[in-house]
Amino acid sequence: MTQVFNFSAGPAVLPKEVLQQAASEMLDWHGSGMSVMEMSHRGPEFISIYQQAEADLRELLNVPANYKILFMQGGGLGQNSLVPLNLAGRKAQPATIDFVQTGSWSSKSIKEAARYAKVNVAASGEAGGFTTVPPQESWRLSDDAAYLHVCTNETIDGVEFNFVPTVQGAHGRDVPLVADMSSHILSRVIDVSKYGVIFAGAQKNIGPAGLTLLIVREDLLDCALPICPGVFNWRAVADADSMLNTPPTYAIYIAGLVFAHLKRLGGVAAMEQRNIEKARLLYAALDADDFYRNRVAPECRSRMNIPFYLRDESLNDQFLAGAKARGLLQLKGHKSVGGMRASIYNAMPIEGVQALVDYLNEFAGR
Repeated sequence: MTQVFNFSAGPAVLPKEVLQQAASEMLDWHGSGMSVMEMSHRGPEFISIYQQAEADLRELLNVPANYKILFMQGGGLGQNSLVPLNLAGRKAQPATIDFVQTGSWSSKSIKEAARYAKVNVAASGEAGGFTTVPPQESWRLSDDAAYLHVCTNETIDGVEFNFVPTVQGAHGRDVPLVADMSSHILSRVIDVSKYGVIFAGAQKNIGPAGLTLLIVREDLLDCALPICPGVFNWRAVADADSMLNTPPTYAIYIAGLVFAHLKRLGGVAAMEQRNIEKARLLYAALDADDFYRNRVAPECRSRMNIPFYLRDESLNDQFLAGAKARGLLQLKGHKSVGGMRASIYNAMPIEGVQALVDYLNEFAGR
């Protein structure tokens, strides 16, 4: 089989070992005579898969006991609707939701939340082209917001938070911090207890598309608006152990294999060190001269999603063709921003980053 390195932003590269295990178990999972895709989600076989996946994720992220882990559908974009539907009921209506706008995904979140509540953009990096996270001292937070929403890693714009916001409303009241971590969850150590809600689409660092993970503090499970659909009500999903309706069973199975794989590699702390090394290697190549440009402020550069531009953008097609010929795939930037983008998630080996660096140097030299 031809060796390729897949730099797609999502659906993204999966660990080779996980794919091999899934292939070996495709027709017969652990002697059951069934593929996981054929199992009842309420049968003992799948329940064991689900319980192990949940336990491993809780261990990997050191999730406190007073937080629920939910396996849902709809992706990160779906949660842009479900978060306000499930949390805006904390306050008298119409509730206010605070946002920090750092790129394309937080902008989508703002637009969707405005359908259900008042929106206060406490800070925005839009005027500067979304190249940094506005410093917290510049944020203009509401006195009594239902919650504060941040996207801690912007997949398209390549901006990553390097701090955890501290939030208090009027009179010191707690304001829950909601974080969209879709494109960097499990890539770095986090303190879950500092967040009220964490959500992430699986198709970047966890598994195949179709699964969305939520980590929700238990006291936030009963704050839904009356219009929230029952099947998407977090309390109902939590009480049913994510089995309120048929969950994305195969995606949960693959996610469980990924969690077990990460544990064998040393857990999230070990992955963070690998990711630091990979990002340093790639950014050093991009910064070596002015042939390539990354526009993000160095202190806010993402370790996972690295957009860059050629000085002469008339060479873009030639660059992509040469990359493809070398087995370096999916490097074209998002259509909204152009240029190039290399997504180097947990499953991207350092050999892939080195191959890209070698090509960058070769192409610039020519």
